[in-house]
Amino acid sequence: MTEQDLAAEAPDARARILQAASDLVTTGGVAALTTRAVAAAASVQAPTLYRLFGDKRGLLDAVAEHGLAALVREKEQEPRDPDPVRDLRGAWERYITFGLDNPAVFAIMSEVGRTAPPSPATLAGLAVLRERVALIARAGRLRVPEERAVALIHAAGVGAVTTLLATPSDRRDPELGRLALDAVLGVLVSEDDEPRPAASASLAIGLRAHLDEATALSPGERLLMRELLDRIAG
Repeated sequence: MTEQDLAAEAPDARARILQAASDLVTTGGVAALTTRAVAAAASVQAPTLYRLFGDKRGLLDAVAEHGLAALVREKEQEPRDPDPVRDLRGAWERYITFGLDNPAVFAIMSEVGRTAPPSPATLAGLAVLRERVALIARAGRLRVPEERAVALIHAAGVGAVTTLLATPSDRRDPELGRLALDAVLGVLVSEDDEPRPAASASLAIGLRAHLDEATALSPGERLLMRELLDRIAG
């Protein structure tokens, strides 16, 4: 096959392979995705898989990124809520819905990280979550350090979707996701109509979120200040 033939074949073969891999993960989990099974389901030869995706991990990452693209486009098109907590609630609802509608992508994002570094799709999702948590911190409403908040929200989200996916669809509690977030936010943030926390830890968290704007400080001074604020906050 000439290079021109390969180039013409690649888009169609790539789409078939991604769909076949997604179907396999949906029905049998990440363990069900083998090069032999994908090649058979997509009607391609094994060398085509390696040429397009490199290895099994590359294929898993491609399936996750392909599935996540629609969610990313949706997030980019939606206006951000000026209230950072309400904005986080909206993002949470979309994440729960996405996980239930795309079990293959969710399985890859949540399972691959247990045996290997997180997939690019997972890292992209965490980066978006960090941005939202940082906005809450900058508003002076975060009660714990940012990284702890990100870790707790992420753990709760993964746990909620995993629990719902493991439950027959006709027996799923439609309020489970919302209640899980309510419990987490009750620990992490103050609502907009509550008095702002006056404790030194909360003040340190809020100040740390604005530290990069302190242009009067040198990089070394900002590093030292960040360390001191982390001690107070944590």
